[in-house]
Amino acid sequence: MPKVSRETATQGGDFGPVVDRSEALAEYTVDFLTFREDVDHRPLLKGLPDDRCQCPHWGYVFQGELTFHYADHDEVYLAGDAFYAPAGHVPVHTQPGTEYLQISPSEEMSRTSETIMKNFEAMRASG
Repeated sequence: MPKVSRETATQGGDFGPVVDRSEALAEYTVDFLTFREDVDHRPLLKGLPDDRCQCPHWGYVFQGELTFHYADHDEVYLAGDAFYAPAGHVPVHTQPGTEYLQISPSEEMSRTSETIMKNFEAMRASG
């Protein structure tokens, strides 16, 4: 049975405000995320439909707090919470020191990650 841990994940990287350690397991991507800063993902999701993440995620918050914004409400997840975030969300607040596990369908996650990285690189180049 395939498995992965934060220490054995071979993908992702240290992106300054966020450390992402990830690995593909079958048709899913497992991400171990650590936020050093409060990150509003709105600028990073520009170009996706409705400028929102179109990938569903299942996860568990080990430490800290994160907020996902939907068109009609916000969802706040705290340490100890398991969550499901359907398509159409925007992570708008992540408390510094937040650590969580996220599991996502790989194909949808790949499309989202491409847009995020393109926008991240453009923001880094301009500022």
